[in-house]
Amino acid sequence: MNVTIKDVASKAKVATSTVSRVISDSPKISEDTKRRVRAVMEELGYHPNYNGRILVSQSTKTIGIVTKVSTINSSDNLFFTELLRGISEASHEQDYSIYLTTGNNEASIFKEVEKMVKGKRVDGVIVLYSKEDDQVVPFLRENQMPFVMLGKPVERANETLFVDNDNVQASKEATQYLLKMGHERIGFIGGDSSFEVARDRLEGYKQALLSKDLELEEGVIKNIEQESDGTERVVEEILALPEPPTALVITNDYHALKVMRYMERKGLKLPEEMSIIGFNNTMISTLANPPLTTVDTQSYQLGHESAKNLIDLLNDPSAVMKSIIIPTVIIERQSCENRTHSQHKPV
Repeated sequence: MNVTIKDVASKAKVATSTVSRVISDSPKISEDTKRRVRAVMEELGYHPNYNGRILVSQSTKTIGIVTKVSTINSSDNLFFTELLRGISEASHEQDYSIYLTTGNNEASIFKEVEKMVKGKRVDGVIVLYSKEDDQVVPFLRENQMPFVMLGKPVERANETLFVDNDNVQASKEATQYLLKMGHERIGFIGGDSSFEVARDRLEGYKQALLSKDLELEEGVIKNIEQESDGTERVVEEILALPEPPTALVITNDYHALKVMRYMERKGLKLPEEMSIIGFNNTMISTLANPPLTTVDTQSYQLGHESAKNLIDLLNDPSAVMKSIIIPTVIIERQSCENRTHSQHKPV
């Protein structure tokens, strides 16, 4: 037998209208009454009819999440998993569900976004990237759909709610970490330069070298594109240089692990002949051999703050938009050698 709202009202000794207001978390109901009614709902096993609530409130209590591409085989998968955990927990705290795009290319993802917005399937959207020539964000603006971006917007940053790390500073600190360890020839392996995060981390790397009056050499700056695996090519090009670097900043733990494995197959000793620092502090960094020194971008917190700020915006659309910068920290492990106490020669 299904438990009804009348059953809850009778047991809690309140009116059915009071139970309805408790379900909608009305500020007109005292916290004591809310706690008492919710305790009865739990005791009786009552679950609100969300379809009915949607009709009344015109709210789906659902957040759309827009990914770059399908994350099944993505190099960002482990980062995404922790990010999604943060989003899920923040949404659950406010009784929201999530609706995730699953397309494997930009066109299919955009079609899914059109469906979720035009079909009124979501109240707001979290866009998990910031990219040049992106269709999604202009579409959301045009349709007046509330949204939050993960990453600094390419355009109209002052008008956009976003959550991010200071990626320029984080990459600068990662490069400075290697400089302090006595490395002067430091290479950089980044990702798809159409994404703002890739450009910012390259900028931070350059700033760190210029601050020490070190020459910027294009030959030690490489990219592994999102859609392809160019790990072996990139490593071969770096090692073929007349003076290869003694250390690498790699802006993705997954790519860092693949670089380390390929170098190991080539006979290089890590970290004696090549020091490596990665980004994101995913589980994979502890499984590397040697364990990977990495920049912890606090992916769970990035996700949690993205959802929390979107829900705050949905609850109060007139509130001043405030963007959030999540701090980063370097997690030291064994993939970087201190050359200030070493006599090793460059590779």
